[in-house]
Amino acid sequence: MAGVKRKVAAEAPSAKSTKKPKNGTVAKSEKAVKKPHELDDDIVESDTTEEENGFYGFSASEDGDPMEGVTEERRQNIAEGKKAFRKAPNAWNGQAGKPGTVHSESSKEAHAKQKALARERKAAKPNADSIQRAKKLWERLRRQSHVPKEERKALVEELFGIITGRMKEFVFKHDSVRVIQCALKYASKEQRQLIADELKGYYKALAESRYAKFLVAKLIVEGDSNIRETIISEFYGHVRQMINHSEASWILDDVYRGAANSKQKALLLREWYGAEFALFKHKDGDAAPTADLANILAASPDKRKPIMQSLFHLINQLLQKQMTGFTMLHDAMLQYLLALPPASAELTEFIALLRPNPPAKKDPAPDDGADDAELNLLKNLAFTPSGSRVYALILARSAAADRRHLLKPFKGIVASMALDPAAHRVLLAACTVVDDTKLLNTLIFAELLGKSPTDESVPTTVLELATHEFGRIPLLYPLAGTAGWFLPKPDAELVAECVAASADTSKKDGAVRRAELVTAISPFLLATVEAKAAELVASSYGCQCVLETLLSATGEKRGAADAVAALCAGDPSAEGHLVKTTHGSRMVKTLVHGGMYDKAAGKVVVKDAELGFAERLWKTIKDHVVEWAGGEGAFVVVAMVETQRWKGREQLVKALKGKKKELEKKSKKESEGVKKGKKGEKAEVKEGNAGTRLLLERLDAK
Repeated sequence: MAGVKRKVAAEAPSAKSTKKPKNGTVAKSEKAVKKPHELDDDIVESDTTEEENGFYGFSASEDGDPMEGVTEERRQNIAEGKKAFRKAPNAWNGQAGKPGTVHSESSKEAHAKQKALARERKAAKPNADSIQRAKKLWERLRRQSHVPKEERKALVEELFGIITGRMKEFVFKHDSVRVIQCALKYASKEQRQLIADELKGYYKALAESRYAKFLVAKLIVEGDSNIRETIISEFYGHVRQMINHSEASWILDDVYRGAANSKQKALLLREWYGAEFALFKHKDGDAAPTADLANILAASPDKRKPIMQSLFHLINQLLQKQMTGFTMLHDAMLQYLLALPPASAELTEFIALLRPNPPAKKDPAPDDGADDAELNLLKNLAFTPSGSRVYALILARSAAADRRHLLKPFKGIVASMALDPAAHRVLLAACTVVDDTKLLNTLIFAELLGKSPTDESVPTTVLELATHEFGRIPLLYPLAGTAGWFLPKPDAELVAECVAASADTSKKDGAVRRAELVTAISPFLLATVEAKAAELVASSYGCQCVLETLLSATGEKRGAADAVAALCAGDPSAEGHLVKTTHGSRMVKTLVHGGMYDKAAGKVVVKDAELGFAERLWKTIKDHVVEWAGGEGAFVVVAMVETQRWKGREQLVKALKGKKKELEKKSKKESEGVKKGKKGEKAEVKEGNAGTRLLLERLDAK
């Protein structure tokens, strides 16, 4: 088109800023609006305003006629567009090829029409009315605190009247499956069984559904053993497929970990060993199924290669997909590891599969060695029983150079691991097999205890660990070792297993390793006993920490020993006194002896002959020695009399002999009135103090 210049569209005021007058007329501010729809490629946008040319969007050529060269039909279309625009400039709908078309309804009306169309589409679906009513009932029932019991009962009955016989039509829709979950929540035993029976044959598909999988989980939790058996039995033969499914894998693992009994767990885990175990079901008449791979291979040695290949392939597949949080995976990894011969190529390959990659030599980051996926695998392993055992054995069988990279995932989570029932065993294994004690102090104990024993937070941190059921184990393991009173049997068995597995990989003597660790952690423990003695002796676990610290730690112990002795001051018969608790009196007696009684040796094995606790205790209790000798502290006094190393023993014996008659009275049995019974009246006998009787025997021997 001659004389027409192609320019950028003019800057017009936004249509959002215009205000509609109440009478429906166009406001003055609406005269300058957005450009109309682009009518045709030949008609271009301009920065000329409506006031200059009579109509926004067209500019006249220098020769005069702005429509020169345009056909008559196009001229008519443009004229209609001008007319429509002047009449309602805000009503352009932007439909290409129809410049004159305008909206005949407001935005609110258009939205209302869209909602109506949506309702019509929903109403056209099967069971639309039933689903809608069921959702209304769910909306009411889910507000549990707002619904009276009688009303809830009536609503549940109505809900079951709607869904009975049509469960399958509800469970695969994201909104209606919630209705079934709600019905299950308030269902009776018979109604739960009704839901389970109607869904029979669909549980695998439900587990693979993004929303229906939660219904399966709820049925597992709410249902009885028959319902769980029905659900789990439909998973048999599909375990390898389900464990690789993004949705079904979590349901399968939850069922395996929390709901399945030992037989069901064995049947599920056996399918990891190959197609044979999935296709040929175990017969109920046969012996109980076992998932112990070592026993299976011993019974069928010719099947070793395909079974091990199938298991390794599935393990590797899940690790590559970073699906490493499954308990079933950790159990399978443990079975595979235990079936590997020592120093075999398969073992080397398996260790390499788990070991994080070492850092590149050019990498300036000093401790970066693995990506997040590799570290997450090791972290997940540490927090399950089977996974922690796998981790411990891999750590024991790895070369010294690889152990640093295996310990790297501990960074930032050592405290959490110490308090965990499974993960604390990994810390035990590290302290058992790793020769580099400086590495252990840096990666484990520096985070577990603190950087310096003078830090104010150290006593509080150590107190929390020392009084925790599992936290005390890695804390005191360098001091107490594998003592039966201290280490639980499963932990002791794992330590023995790690020692055997590390025979070729650990060079340092275990006693030397422990001594180096004791030297490193002793200042932290002694500072805690001195600052938190009263809090520690309030529990049996805390008393264990005090005992091991004062008997086995190295360094200056006077402050800690004085703090514990000071707790024995006062009348021992007073409420809340340390000696009135079993663990408290036993702790004080052991400290007086300077060691613990060894049943096998038949005597007390002294650990610290220079502790001198008996002398400190005598200075504290000599004003109440008779109350100690005739009360709960009698065995403590016996220990003081038996201690040969204490120079003040003669002074104690002399004081006790002067009160011998009083002690004899406390040691004898006494009648405490008459008690009526079916066979007549009899005197109630009060037992005397056995500790006092033993003390009198020791005094007579002097």
